[in-house]
Amino acid sequence: MVKSVKFTKMHGAGNDYIYVDTQKYAIPDPSKAAIAWSKYHTGIGSDGLVLIGKPDEGVEADFSMRIFNADGSEAMMCGNASRCIGKYLYEKGLTSKTSIRLQTLSGVKILKLHLTDEGHNINKVESVTVDMLQPVFHNEKQYDEKAGDTLTADFRTFRGTFVSMGNPHFVCFVDDIETLDIARYGSIMERDAAFPERCNIEFAQLMADGTIRTRVWERGSGITMACGTGACATAVAAALTDRKGRTSDIAMDGGTLHIEWNEQDGHVYMTGPAAFAFEGEVKLP
Repeated sequence: MVKSVKFTKMHGAGNDYIYVDTQKYAIPDPSKAAIAWSKYHTGIGSDGLVLIGKPDEGVEADFSMRIFNADGSEAMMCGNASRCIGKYLYEKGLTSKTSIRLQTLSGVKILKLHLTDEGHNINKVESVTVDMLQPVFHNEKQYDEKAGDTLTADFRTFRGTFVSMGNPHFVCFVDDIETLDIARYGSIMERDAAFPERCNIEFAQLMADGTIRTRVWERGSGITMACGTGACATAVAAALTDRKGRTSDIAMDGGTLHIEWNEQDGHVYMTGPAAFAFEGEVKLP
């Protein structure tokens, strides 16, 4: 007998995922489910599947998160998804905390919920700040530094900065952000030999108003409306290359995220919205 599970579709700045509470519903093959459900024409449609659960024994966290991309591969971290989880947990009454410790494959992240009073004294989560911990610039499992800071894709050379936010990113500043064929170049660069685990590719441009316009090619998902870890990596790369200071507004296709690379603790803090799209019930594949 085919079982059905209830799901919630949410998005953070347009980066949309399917959320399932595994404390209620078991997903025996999340990779298979992510592939089937993420298809827009025959499934629910999303950038992937997010499983909300209990933390592992011995881990000091309130809840856990696992993320599976649209191609079934498991991701280490997603900033937009973690913000959505904060809203999900609070507004569905699974916690009354406004500071939540969330276990991910790239460590325990702290979610700070910012509430708004929408009448009748009902608090809603307006936005969430996530402590994304410290960026990492040297990780031989994710980046072969012998490749240098330039990559060539389809006869065009890009100079970039490698930043790991748990997952790997290569941030390239360009001067033709709106016309650049990011699918053409991103799909090649994602699988460059410099990246043993493949890589997320960000194309960014500093705009006249001081914002950084960023477009994303995510490994395992392709073009996405936004990427939280990618926004963090872009802000860090901008600071490292003296394009910006330690705070930046990263304008992505789905919305703008505010990023602070704190000088005192070295952590990157990401603040942005989270929103419910719809809920439903779907059969296990």
